[in-house]
Amino acid sequence: MAMEAADEERAPLLQPQPQPSRGDADSEYTGDGSVDVNNQPALKRSTGNWRACFMILGVEFSENLAYYGISKNLVTYLTKILHESKVNAARNSSAWSGACYLTPLFGAFLADTYWGKYRTVLTFLPIYILGLLTLMASTSLPSSMTSSDAGHQLHSVAVYLGLYLVAFGNGGVKPCTSAFGADQFDGGDAAELRRKGSFFNWYTFMINSGSLLASTVLVWLQDNVGWGISFVIVVVVMAFFLAVFFAGSRVYRYRPVRGSPLTGVCQVVVAAVRKWHLELPDDSSLLYEAQVADHRIKHTDQFRFLDKAAIVVTPSSLSGEKGNVAAAAAPVSRWRQCTVTQVEEVKMLVRMCPIWACLVLFFSVSSQMSSTLVEQGTAMDNRVGPFTIPPASLATFHSIGVLLWIPVYDVALVPLARRATGKPKGITQLQRIGVGLAVAALIMAYSALVEERRLAAARAGAARTSILWQVPAQLMHGMAVVFTSIGKSEFFYDQAPRSMRSMCTALGQLAIAAGNYLSAFLLAVVASATTRGGDPGWIPDDLNKGHLDYFFWLMAALLLLDLLLFVFCAMRYKGSTAAS
Repeated sequence: MAMEAADEERAPLLQPQPQPSRGDADSEYTGDGSVDVNNQPALKRSTGNWRACFMILGVEFSENLAYYGISKNLVTYLTKILHESKVNAARNSSAWSGACYLTPLFGAFLADTYWGKYRTVLTFLPIYILGLLTLMASTSLPSSMTSSDAGHQLHSVAVYLGLYLVAFGNGGVKPCTSAFGADQFDGGDAAELRRKGSFFNWYTFMINSGSLLASTVLVWLQDNVGWGISFVIVVVVMAFFLAVFFAGSRVYRYRPVRGSPLTGVCQVVVAAVRKWHLELPDDSSLLYEAQVADHRIKHTDQFRFLDKAAIVVTPSSLSGEKGNVAAAAAPVSRWRQCTVTQVEEVKMLVRMCPIWACLVLFFSVSSQMSSTLVEQGTAMDNRVGPFTIPPASLATFHSIGVLLWIPVYDVALVPLARRATGKPKGITQLQRIGVGLAVAALIMAYSALVEERRLAAARAGAARTSILWQVPAQLMHGMAVVFTSIGKSEFFYDQAPRSMRSMCTALGQLAIAAGNYLSAFLLAVVASATTRGGDPGWIPDDLNKGHLDYFFWLMAALLLLDLLLFVFCAMRYKGSTAAS
C-alpha cells in the first residue's frame, strides 16, 4: 500500500547499508524489490529460493509438532486429568484452537507495520517455547498437590497459562512463516513464480508431517508414558530450528516494511466519506495516482463509492468543503485524497471478505476432528489386534491423507488439469477451495452414518463398533485440507495487497479461528437447546444416551448451504491486476 514513508525490512542487530542501484531484475538481482540482510538489492544466485525455504519450513515443522502435540489429545487431557465434562472439554479445546488462529492478526500487524516477518518470528518463537515449558512444569505437579480443590485450581491455572502463552507465541509464527517463505521467490521471475506455487503445497506437507508425528509418537507417549516427556521433545526440536532459522539470516530475502497498512485502509474510507457529495468523473484516468510509485494497480469498476477517495481535490472543492479557499494552497492530506492504487488495495480486501466468510464453516469441521470425533472414538472399540489405539491417534490417517494427496496433486493432477484448462495451476484457487468444501460436507454425513451404526450396536447390546470406521473420515479430511486449506493459503497471499501479505495470511488464519469459535458456539447452543426438561441432550457424557449423529447431520446440512453460497460468491469474484 502506498505510504508517505517506507522503512526496509532487515535482520535485527544489523545496521542498514546504503542501497546501491539495482541491476537487471531479470538476471543478477531480484525484480520484486526484495533486499538482502545488508539492506541491499537481493542477488538471485545467493539469496532466497528453496535454499532459504528449507530453514523456514523447519520452523513451521517444529511449530506444528508442538501445536498438534497439544491439540490432538487436549480433549482427553481436559476430561481425564482436569476432570472437565465432555461438552466443556470440547468447547474449551475449540476456544483454545481458535485463540491460536486469532493471535496471528496481532503478529501479522507487527510484521507488516514495524518489525518485518523475520524479526517477528525471531521474537515470538521464544514466547512459544516459554508456554511449552509452563505446560511441562504443570505436568510435574505432585498428585498430592492437585488432589485438593485449591491444588486442582492451581493445576488448571498452570495448564491454561501455558496453553495461552503457546497461543500468543503462535500468533507471531503462524502468519509470518508462510508469507516469509513465499517472499523468497522473485515475483518478477516466471520460473520462480511457479516454484512459489509448489512452496504452498510443500509448506502444508511439513505441517502435516509435524501433525503425523504428533498424532503417533507424541500421543502414544502422552497416553503411555506421560505428557511431560512429549513437551521435552517439542521444546528441544523447536529450540533447534530456532537456531537454524537465525543462522540463515544471510540467505533470506526481505521485503519492505511500509508502515501501518491499516492506516492506508482507514485513509481511503475517510477520504471517500468526506467526498461523498462529489461526482465521479466518467474517465477513471482523471482520478488521482502518484506520479512515482514502485507499483500500481489498475482501476476497476467495482465498489465505485470508494473511488471518491481518489477524486482530485481542486481549489473549488476545498472551498466548498471547508469554506476557506486558502486551504487549497496547503499540501493535500492523504486523509482527503488517496491514490487509485490505495483505493484498489481496499477493494481487494472487500472482495476477499465473502470468500473468507464461506471458509469459516469448513474449519468448524476441522475442529470436530480433534473434539467430537475424538469423543466418538472413546465410545468405540479401539482394539486392533494386539494393539490399543488412542482415539486421538486416528488423526494419523488425516496426516497420511495429506501427505499422500500433496504429491498426487502437485505431480499428477496439476499437469493433467493444466492440459485440460490451459491454466498454469490447472484449476483456479477458488475451484480448489470449492472441492474441499464439498468433501467436508461428505465427511460430516459419513460421520453421522457411523454414529448411527455405533448407537444401534450399543443399544442392541452388540459388540462395540470398531474405531477403524473413523479412518475414511480422517482420510477424506486430509483430501479436503489439500484442496481447501492450501487453496486458501495461496488465495490470501496472491490476492493480498503487497504491503499486507502477512495481514491477509493472518486473515486466512482468522477463518480457522472463527471456525473453532463457531464450533464452540454450535456446541453450546446444541447443549442448551437439547438438555431442556432434564433430557440428556445430543452430546451427554455417556454418548450412548445421546444423539451425536444429529449434530453431525446438522453440520452436513450447514455445509451444503455454505457450498452453494461459496459457488455464488466465487462466480462473482473478480481479482485485481497490478499494473506494470
